[in-house]
Amino acid sequence: MPESKHIRIEIGFVGGQMMSSLVTSKSASELEESLGKSAVTTLTLESSEGPFTVVLGHVVYVKRFPPEGQIGFITA
Repeated sequence: MPESKHIRIEIGFVGGQMMSSLVTSKSASELEESLGKSAVTTLTLESSEGPFTVVLGHVVYVKRFPPEGQIGFITA
């Protein structure tokens, strides 16, 4: 089974706390989609450190970082 691609996100919470973690692309997309839905109150994200649950009503912002690029040379 292929390993899920992880990307870095940063979540800011009410009160000024923030956290940064490597989560699966699927979890990052689910978080962004869930923030606009009032019926969803919590969301469990799959991260490289294990699952964690976010209370969506406490989220102030989410920053999604671009995937890490590869350093190298392009040859013709």
